[in-house]
Amino acid sequence: MIDFNKLEETVIHNFHGGNGDTVAKMFVDDKNKIMKGLLKAGSSIVLHTHETSSEIIFVLSGTGKQIIDGQEEILKAGDCHYCKKGQSHTFINIGNEDLVFYAVVPQQ
Repeated sequence: MIDFNKLEETVIHNFHGGNGDTVAKMFVDDKNKIMKGLLKAGSSIVLHTHETSSEIIFVLSGTGKQIIDGQEEILKAGDCHYCKKGQSHTFINIGNEDLVFYAVVPQQ
């Protein structure tokens, strides 16, 4: 079990060159990176490529936009985004509230 309430919180400014702050609590081992994240209103994670891993993002609250290989996806609570290994994507909080999500990056 991973208790995110007990994990240290890290604030990442301009994550992957984006705007604003991403607040993260991360569990990392040799097989996975599992993160509970929060993108503050107006914040973004810039376009980046998953060259060595895929990424799965499940939105808990808020509204976000993913751009993956030029295609836009609007994500809200309950939606899941999948970025395959080798694809490029960005994540933008387009709402007026914080965007809360879980992300899993398996080490492949």
